[in-house]
Amino acid sequence: MIALAFFATTINYLDRQTLSVAAPVLIDQFGMSHAAYARVVFAFMLAYTIANGISGPLLDRVGTRLGFALTMAWWSVASMLHALARGQLSLGVCQFLLGAGEAGNWPACVKVVAEWFPVKERALASGIFNSGSAVGAILAPPAVVWLMLRYGWRQAFVWVGAVGFVWLVIWWLVYDDRHPRHSKGPGVADTASSPKPTTPNPLLAKEGSPASPNVPAWRLLRTRFVWSFTLAKVFLDPVWYFYIFWFPEYLRRARHFSMASIGRYAWIPFVAAGLGNILGGWVSGWMLGRGISLNVARKGGVTFFAVLMTSAIPAVLTHDARTSIALVSLAMLGYTGCGSIMLAFPADVYPRNQVGSIWGLASMGSGFGGMVFALVTGLVVDHFSFLPVFFGFGLIPLVGAGVLWTLLGPVAPLDFQKGAQQ
Repeated sequence: MIALAFFATTINYLDRQTLSVAAPVLIDQFGMSHAAYARVVFAFMLAYTIANGISGPLLDRVGTRLGFALTMAWWSVASMLHALARGQLSLGVCQFLLGAGEAGNWPACVKVVAEWFPVKERALASGIFNSGSAVGAILAPPAVVWLMLRYGWRQAFVWVGAVGFVWLVIWWLVYDDRHPRHSKGPGVADTASSPKPTTPNPLLAKEGSPASPNVPAWRLLRTRFVWSFTLAKVFLDPVWYFYIFWFPEYLRRARHFSMASIGRYAWIPFVAAGLGNILGGWVSGWMLGRGISLNVARKGGVTFFAVLMTSAIPAVLTHDARTSIALVSLAMLGYTGCGSIMLAFPADVYPRNQVGSIWGLASMGSGFGGMVFALVTGLVVDHFSFLPVFFGFGLIPLVGAGVLWTLLGPVAPLDFQKGAQQ
């Protein structure tokens, strides 16, 4: 089950990274400035933000099997449509459609984890599927550059988009969400030793029941956990969007790499990112195994990896391109280590049939931050350079970690918070 989620995430990033790898060519061919390219990225993030608020509740209603299938079909078609782009506007429209479809991947994968894994395995399982983002980003530079050099950039979009339909057939034949392995609901309710809740909570069903009633998204957003978790993602996730959308262009303009060189080297930081996904889940699980509370294990792990993301600052200051790539690799490891732990938060607190909605709402914060910082990035690069941009993305993860410590409240199943998070 986690392998299916892993490969879906890999395909998601293959499709997404096709634009990033092709960006140096598209910017030149369509005569775009960096601000104009930022608006294309903004179109993706705008749709991604809106769709995150829709895809989570939709997946909770129609089920993981059908919901994930619809999501994959949508974004695969959208990826192939890029071959018809004729300029900035049509490219932006295609990116908008792609973002609308790709938003469903993470709520769907989080639901797979919540349905099939107990609390102690969720961070690691989340890290495994989320490492597909790094694998897709690793494969994209050499694969897309090879397709571009051999067939042109339009065919690159077509072939990459077609891969999703292979996954779709396998998913439809294999996945069954009627008989999940773990169905007790949130976090520690999976263990026999958990105390009984003493105060009824309208957001949860009785302990041991397979699911609680669906709660409207507006009500979830009013809870302390959801709005503060969403705010933290506003500052954490734009770091990743910067690297996936701008790193090849940074290598081309600031480090003077050719397209062939981008294909040879742009994948290296994503190898580190893949390791970070596994490392983040392992660190959190290791802390829990040593008797550290769930609250400290989750927040402490995020903070550790947020500190690693500050390596973006020396990455832009060094004159050696190899050292710069190594430091960017460390920063990307920090992000994915942080991200794999963050993926486990909703299932730690809420029942499994609500985690899709919660993750969708929180991802709207991610998309909002991505939109704002994308536009700022384009303007700053056009008027100054990549230097202040790297400084900014090296520091804002610390703000996100601070939000978790000061505003989120304790990470624990909502049963045992006696409604304090509402």
